[in-house]
Amino acid sequence: MPENTSIVSMLDIHKWFGKVYALRGVDFTVNSGEVVGLVGDNGAGKSTLMKILAGIYPPDEGKIFFEEREIRFSSPKDAMRLGIETIHQDIALVSLMSIARNIFMGRELERQVGFARLLDLGRMREESVKALSDIGLFITDPDTIVENLSGGERQGVAIARAMYFKTKLLILDEPTNNLSVKESARVLQFIKELREQGISSVFITHNLHHVYPVADKIVVLSHGKNMGLFKKEETSIEHIEEMITAA
Repeated sequence: MPENTSIVSMLDIHKWFGKVYALRGVDFTVNSGEVVGLVGDNGAGKSTLMKILAGIYPPDEGKIFFEEREIRFSSPKDAMRLGIETIHQDIALVSLMSIARNIFMGRELERQVGFARLLDLGRMREESVKALSDIGLFITDPDTIVENLSGGERQGVAIARAMYFKTKLLILDEPTNNLSVKESARVLQFIKELREQGISSVFITHNLHHVYPVADKIVVLSHGKNMGLFKKEETSIEHIEEMITAA
């Protein structure tokens, strides 16, 4: 898909939770090979909007187009089948399992042995090492238990998993939260490498100093409304902070 072509468009999205009006006619667009920063204060609607895009919640009103085709999700699996993957704040890795088992969790590779199908552990190990190296994370032992990894390495495993399964759009929810300066820098480099490979991503964060260097554009949400879309070169961290605090 050529650059500057919309990979996803969310139009006039509304969402209620009982009496809480969480999203109030939000428009949101991501282009091919683009990093979009989605920022705003707590309760702004950032996570709700992305959970709709990930198939977790249905919108109460509005339309979603993916690669210019209108779509409706009945579950997150529908989104994953189209190539939309989400890395949540808790990363959703099983800490007591190996890297290889985590990368293929729920989508295990199998081999035929007689009339039985068995897990192909050898191939999963090989493919895991390749998936990690493809994003610049060189861990040579795919049997390493995840709880022995640093926070940045865990984020790398989650990103490698998404990349292996041919993600077209990656949603990262606070990917640098609780990471050290060095680990945060490594995750930001992962995001840059995704863009170089033509993968679009949405970076949800409170930390403008992390998102600003890697984003192509920034969308500000406040109280369930889209307050503006800004190309990075047309704005500044100070301007975005003013918009968030003034809302």
